[in-house]
Amino acid sequence: MKKWIASLTVLFCLLAGTLTSAGAISLRVDSAPASVRLSVQNETTYAPLRAMTALLAPGAAVSWENGQAVVRTQALTVTARPGDIYLNANGRMLYIADGVQVSNGSVLVPVRVLARAFGASVAWDGATGTASVASGSGTIAAGDSYYNSNDVYWLARIINAESSGEPLKGKLAVGNVILNRVKSADFPDTIYDVIFDDRWGGQFQPVNNGTIYDTPSADSVLAAKLCLDGASVAGGSLFFLNPAISSNLWTMENRTLVATIGSHQFYA
Repeated sequence: MKKWIASLTVLFCLLAGTLTSAGAISLRVDSAPASVRLSVQNETTYAPLRAMTALLAPGAAVSWENGQAVVRTQALTVTARPGDIYLNANGRMLYIADGVQVSNGSVLVPVRVLARAFGASVAWDGATGTASVASGSGTIAAGDSYYNSNDVYWLARIINAESSGEPLKGKLAVGNVILNRVKSADFPDTIYDVIFDDRWGGQFQPVNNGTIYDTPSADSVLAAKLCLDGASVAGGSLFFLNPAISSNLWTMENRTLVATIGSHQFYA
């Protein structure tokens, strides 16, 4: 316990100043008022992991192991490492835009994300400033059954080949482009077919040079799973390029710039 407190103290010093009090926001769990200290960052409501777990799963065990908080029930294991931009819930990678936080010795996570891990739902009443959590199944579906292995295989490989050396959010953005194309009527409707779309000489250079077949890094696999679980950092982008080396003037002149992440620009 002392090591946990010491570790969190150091992390708090690194992350302090990023959260503000959410005194105007109240929390209800299964219609009952809940006394939990809430914080807000960029319109996302955070709550202490231990306190929220006690409300959602009173019998759960919460511990600190290898630099991360761990929640265990009979059906669910959740890990939350301060600074990471996701929760791992039964192998599901749940995106947290501003990351797992630390404040006053407590690990903080978004209420909505933790509720999702527990199979619960959250409703927001803007008129009263109330977040209402309704208990659900007690656990999210496991990653092994949720993710399509073929989708992870190819999405991780195109992310790896196109964004080697890019930050994790840059990898997410590449994954977003692929999934946005799957949804678009202008492109094929599977991840594999989007990647290997051969119109206009091919859509992605890694297909032409063979790097699409390289074994992806752990971060690229993580990014693929985060994207498949809904992480979005590039809006409706359908194209990306590195302006330092790209000769694709058509995209820069005819599409709308959505974001610049790392060395890539993303266009809708």
